Amino acid sequence: MPVFQLNGVPLLSRSVLDRAEETRGDAQALQEGWSEAKLLRVNARGQVRFEEGALVLDKAIELSPEPSPEAVFLGIDGGVHLWAVRDRDIQGSLTDLRGMSNTVDDLTAGVLSTAVALLNWHDKAGFNSADGTATTSSKAGWSRTTEGGYEEFPRIDPAVICLIHDGGDRVLLARQHSWPETLFSLLAGFVEAGESLERCVEREVKEEVGVDVQDISYLGSQPWPFPRSLMLGFSALGDPAQPLVFSDGEIAEAHWFTRAEVREALSAGDWSAQGTGARLLLPGSISIARTIMESWAALD
Repeated sequence: MPVFQLNGVPLLSRSVLDRAEETRGDAQALQEGWSEAKLLRVNARGQVRFEEGALVLDKAIELSPEPSPEAVFLGIDGGVHLWAVRDRDIQGSLTDLRGMSNTVDDLTAGVLSTAVALLNWHDKAGFNSADGTATTSSKAGWSRTTEGGYEEFPRIDPAVICLIHDGGDRVLLARQHSWPETLFSLLAGFVEAGESLERCVEREVKEEVGVDVQDISYLGSQPWPFPRSLMLGFSALGDPAQPLVFSDGEIAEAHWFTRAEVREALSAGDWSAQGTGARLLLPGSISIARTIMESWAALD
């Protein structure tokens, strides 16, 4: 069969936001940019105001007369500084990245995935992990510092996600217990300490469905700010004759589906198409899982 590669860049990896790293520690530049800066308000569920296909951004100056220690600097777009702040009381038409699906553009993908990941980290990083002392936001939200000067940086949790195929016409898809029937996706899991990405793929697949895999190949990655992960996509070869064993309790069921079945499911839409009678529904475009499955399904 042809070499399996992604046929496009995953949606959340297409960011065109200038992250302006050199500006984060420049207090004067941040101060000068604040008067014209735009502010994204994000609630505790990662939801934002999204109207007429665009993020609703407020004037940062309405939050405070100078850069707020509660806000995080996201970058610069068209010469305008962009910031985000946690606001648990925002009202209006609210949605998150999952709800935006195909309507999210490349700038929005970068702005929102960065904002949600950073704010989620700050929510959990109020105290130093080494000695328990309080930390405060520094470098415009890109680090937290103790009174003694110890600095911590945003934590990202690496996770693998893998399409397991038989080298021919079939792919293994699974459903977690919490998902409605007919909703299936690829197998995924977090990388453990001292573990390579490839060994993580082997372990997670074996633990979740009992299948041994080989020919593990890296495909691509995307940020996944739920709450602050980085998804690393792979493909691997598995044997459909090997019995499926759900040993870790996460998977409710898994099946080998044909390429024709996957193509039909892709054409039916995504998980939002529940109730249409479709036997198989797949993740939406916001997930790298969709890009991986579309790429595999496109093979002849």
